[in-house]
Amino acid sequence: QVQLVESGGGLVQAGGSLRLSCTASGRNLRFDSMGWHRQAPGKQRELVARITTGGSETYADSVKDRFTISRDIAGNTVELQMSSLKAEDTAVYYCYAALISGTSLRNAWGQGTQVTVSS
Repeated sequence: QVQLVESGGGLVQAGGSLRLSCTASGRNLRFDSMGWHRQAPGKQRELVARITTGGSETYADSVKDRFTISRDIAGNTVELQMSSLKAEDTAVYYCYAALISGTSLRNAWGQGTQVTVSS
C-alpha cells in the first residue's frame, strides 16, 4: 500500500510562484516515475509534469519554461516549482506515482491540492 501526501497549494496572484511537494510512503516502493496532473473545473485531468527514476523530465506545453519538476529519490518526494502563474493554471493538482509491480505499472494518486491564481 502506498500513500501520497501533497502540500503547498494555495491562492496566489497572477505572475506569482508556488511550490508543491508530494511525499510517498509505503513498503518496498519501486517507482518508474512520479509527477503531477491537474484538473480544472469542467475539464479533463491532464498531465502537468513527470520525472522518471532516471531523471528524464516531461512537461505539458502550457507550462514549459514556467514550471520545474524535481525529485528526491531517497526521500520519495517530488516537487513542482511553479512560476509566472496564470489564471488558467487554476486547478486541483494531483501527485501521482507510477509504481513498478512485477512486470506492470500501476498509478497511485494523492488527494489533490487546490491552486488558485487570481488575475
